[in-house]
Amino acid sequence: MELEQASKLWQPDPGWLNTASYGLPPEPAWTAVQDAMAGWRVGRTPWETWGEATERSRAAFAGLVGVPRADVAVGSAVSQLLAPVAAALPAGATVVVPEVEFTSNLFPWLVQQERGVRVRTVPLAGLLDAIDADTDLVAFSLVQSADGAVAPYAEVVAAARAHGALVVVDATQACGWLPFDASLADAVVVGAYKWLMAPRGSALGYLAPALRERMRPDAAGWYAGQDPHSSYYGPPLRLADDARRFDISPAWFSWVGTAPALELIAEIGLPAIRAHDVALANRFLAGLGRPPGESAIVTVQVPGAQEKLARAGIRAAVRAGLVRASFHVYTTEEDVDLALDALAG
Repeated sequence: MELEQASKLWQPDPGWLNTASYGLPPEPAWTAVQDAMAGWRVGRTPWETWGEATERSRAAFAGLVGVPRADVAVGSAVSQLLAPVAAALPAGATVVVPEVEFTSNLFPWLVQQERGVRVRTVPLAGLLDAIDADTDLVAFSLVQSADGAVAPYAEVVAAARAHGALVVVDATQACGWLPFDASLADAVVVGAYKWLMAPRGSALGYLAPALRERMRPDAAGWYAGQDPHSSYYGPPLRLADDARRFDISPAWFSWVGTAPALELIAEIGLPAIRAHDVALANRFLAGLGRPPGESAIVTVQVPGAQEKLARAGIRAAVRAGLVRASFHVYTTEEDVDLALDALAG
């Protein structure tokens, strides 16, 4: 589907420049959730119908990031998917994390300090140089939440591999606009409610087979079973032999909205979305006399920016004292120009 045609599937109010906080649902996702809620209200729909959306989402995500479906686990949040990875680290292991990292990819490692895991936070620009022979795991965001900085993914992976270290990536601010190969890392986790434009409450993670061998599925329940529908009652333990053993029971309505959103992204194509998003971000930067970048998320410091944007009805975020604007498939040149006019006022 051409992006221009697809853009008609969203109904944003003018001035939404905050996808880095949450994405807006395309019409198929919105309609699917409304239909599911209507069925729930009167008891019309069997829950298995809603459950099918989880498997559609797993397949769509696997295709978007280039990994086998069997290597994808589903959950509700980034930190929840990372918890068993962190718990699998041996006592005394060293984790290197950028100091600006969003805490969903920091707290799971810090929690392990009480059993001897050491966490070193370093400047993002110094991440590559900080990876050394003492490093056991490198954790970082592919795109930083605070300012939209895009990490040198391949270079970090190469540096980690040179020292035998694991690589864990939070791609929440990347997946949905930035094409990348998740299989380069050992784990890639994504909260789906931002650039994947899903309801909050769905998250997906690539877990490499070699990494899974180290991990224990402490949160296993019926949905982690080899056959979930024959795992309702009683022993013995009978877990899936792939990444599904790390699934948690899905929040139905979140996944009902997630599946059509991911499938639409795949239909449009990540290269087209990336070109659109970055072009709008650079239009915004150019209007403020800034050089172009390579991210769909930008931060700027303009006196009184927050108040100026609010008066004009522009919805953006403020992070670390800077205005953070983010541009996605439903953003238009008119949105950008509206923001620029507001900041010039």
